[in-house]
Amino acid sequence: MTNEHEELPVVTAEDVEFSEEYADMEDKEAAERAKAADKRATGEGAE
Repeated sequence: MTNEHEELPVVTAEDVEFSEEYADMEDKEAAERAKAADKRATGEGAE
């Protein structure tokens, strides 16, 4: 049995507009969490 999910593409939320001007602390924390999740998903920073 093959795992169909092995070949799924990794996507990012690059089309989401983020404005520092209108961002509150929760927005900034969410952006940092998203950045860290993207790194984990793409294997960057793996030890």
